[in-house]
Amino acid sequence: SLFRLKDLEVPKLGDSDVHIKMLAAPINPADINVIQGTYPLLPPLPAVGGSEGVGEVLEVGRRVTALEPGDWVIPADAGLGTWRTRGVFPQEMLLKVPSDIPLLCAATLSVNPCTAFRVLADFESLAPGTALPGSAIPAALPAAPAVPIRVSSPPGDSVIQNAANSGVGQAVIQIARASGIKTINVVRDRPDLPKLVERLMALGADHVVTEETLRKPEMKDIFKSTPRPRLALNCVGGKSTTEMLRHLQPKGTMVTYGGMAKQPVMVPVSAFIFRDVRLRGFWMTQWRKDHAQDQGSVASMMDTLCQLIRRGQLTAPACTEIPLQDYRAALEASMKPFVSSKQILLL
Repeated sequence: SLFRLKDLEVPKLGDSDVHIKMLAAPINPADINVIQGTYPLLPPLPAVGGSEGVGEVLEVGRRVTALEPGDWVIPADAGLGTWRTRGVFPQEMLLKVPSDIPLLCAATLSVNPCTAFRVLADFESLAPGTALPGSAIPAALPAAPAVPIRVSSPPGDSVIQNAANSGVGQAVIQIARASGIKTINVVRDRPDLPKLVERLMALGADHVVTEETLRKPEMKDIFKSTPRPRLALNCVGGKSTTEMLRHLQPKGTMVTYGGMAKQPVMVPVSAFIFRDVRLRGFWMTQWRKDHAQDQGSVASMMDTLCQLIRRGQLTAPACTEIPLQDYRAALEASMKPFVSSKQILLL
């Protein structure tokens, strides 16, 4: 094993530093890729694993004004090294989050929900079917008239995604639901499929289908009530992607943010020529780099997500909590196929 637990001295607190006690940190697929050496961000070794989590501020340096002891913080960027009990970090590496949201929501906030929010907001302007109060994603709808007018409203836009049971997938379902956007969710067939379908429907999924169903004529039934998607979200690659693309509207966009199948994205030439689909990519780490000077857009995203969490419209993904000393079991479990539960280290 490349990993072991180590006791280190807590470094001295500098004027702009913050001493935090980590509370909980998940194991994400990207963390495994970092360990395997296949991720574009590789920290110099020896390194502390983990890029996400939540901690509590214990002490702040004398120049720190934005944080105080007792505040909850999450990493402002990837590569913080969150699998630890204590840490001293420069204040700009941390973002304050409200401490009145559930611990597991805060621990899993900075990667998956942010990715879900951005891929839904940044590539297509999706119109809701029924405008919901306080929509998460700014709706492309005029203000409602004061006099009720009866019209038959269009069904609103839809999104199709694979790996719908992933952390990002679960967040997409909930944010889309809060924004009045329909979701078609693709999962792999598995022994406990009915249970998974039930769980995703409870989160607000409109349709849940298997990879096999994507190729079948019964997809037509879905499109009787739900418009063809303008946006496809791909974190698998391979066959799954090609099948999803077939259901995309002309001029629609497919955004790839992961490659769980480790296979390339294959696109039929006809999809480009006759349907003019757009293929884009998204990496949350890059988005944060690009918006480092634009704290407004970071703050408004975090604000919206925390409001959804408070309203019960966005929950943490299914989690298994594991004490830090059992990190080996947690790492192994996070690499097993069909585990629909995120391993969270309790620190």
